[in-house]
Amino acid sequence: MNEGKQSITILGSTGSIGTQALEVIAQHSTRFDVYALTANNQADLLIEQARRFHPEIVVIANELHYEKVKTALADLPMKVFAGTEAIAQVAGMAEADIVLTAMVGYAGLKPTIQAIQAGKRIALANKETLVVAGDLIGKLAAQYKAAIIPVDSEHSAIFQCLAGESGNAIEKVILTASGGPFRTKSLDELKNVTSAQALKHPNWTMGAKITIDSASMMNKGFEVIEAQWLFGVSPEQIEVVVHPQSIIHSMVQFADGAIKAQMGVPDMKLPILYAFTYPDRVETKFKRFDFNSCTQLTFEQPDLNRFRNLGFAYQAMRQGGNMPCILNAANEIVVSAFLQDKIRFLEMSDIIEDIMQQAHFIPHPTYEDYIETDRQVRELTRRKLSL
Repeated sequence: MNEGKQSITILGSTGSIGTQALEVIAQHSTRFDVYALTANNQADLLIEQARRFHPEIVVIANELHYEKVKTALADLPMKVFAGTEAIAQVAGMAEADIVLTAMVGYAGLKPTIQAIQAGKRIALANKETLVVAGDLIGKLAAQYKAAIIPVDSEHSAIFQCLAGESGNAIEKVILTASGGPFRTKSLDELKNVTSAQALKHPNWTMGAKITIDSASMMNKGFEVIEAQWLFGVSPEQIEVVVHPQSIIHSMVQFADGAIKAQMGVPDMKLPILYAFTYPDRVETKFKRFDFNSCTQLTFEQPDLNRFRNLGFAYQAMRQGGNMPCILNAANEIVVSAFLQDKIRFLEMSDIIEDIMQQAHFIPHPTYEDYIETDRQVRELTRRKLSL
């Protein structure tokens, strides 16, 4: 690594956030180096990234792809490993200054904990880490003095709105939601929507799982839970407002009634870069918002009758304990089933509701309890789906 540059480990480099983070690094190559890249299954893209960015370490989670990746990179001076344990170990290695956790789902929890225990600056794009184990993550971050900078556009927006406001009381945080591809569809119409339709998000380019979560508003529910832990607010202090244009990324209302909003075009590269450079802002060539081309910003209330998952998230947050972990595990299984066209769109919410009622509730879970809850709920959900 070159002196003066910050070295970055990207957990989940082949996903939507990971690939955009590499674009950011390429555009600011005098500031950043890549220390490690990890991926789950996309061996070909991981090989391509490694040959371009020359990290010191490459990890492929799926061990079936190990020989392919190792052989393809044999002529380069880098170490190649395989398996989920290797990803967790890489997350805590001393050489990296920043760890971007861009893995999808529950899989991001253990590596994030490793990075926290190593005292890293964590650019957090894996919201499930805080959904599943927010209380534990908060305690560990304080214990190991690890800075967690949110990458999600909504939480980055709130984080930016709070800059310079230390000591000023937050009345509420206002998370904006695009409404997804089905914002205007009736309940009857939602019964028959397909996974292909759900994958067509109107404003953002994201991976398949998060795009389905956006369509069902589970993604916004997870963001509500994440906001609780990131900003120390209660469920009653978190409001969701549907804002179809996705120009205002989120807002904070303070005790005096003033509201601060963070705005810009829908581009994840900006919050990624901000997480890398905070508290500095660096010059970019990113697209700018043009007020002349967008003369109207609109807002509406979310419909919890059509999009029940958002209500489930508030319910899980209020109940606490391992209930958000239960919610996440059930959701990961039903989203996978929906993507395979094994269940319908609205059935996802029906099944999640049943699992939340059936799963074993633990008021004060340990890390081991989270692991066991995740395993049991996945098994319970698969049985219900006959998978």
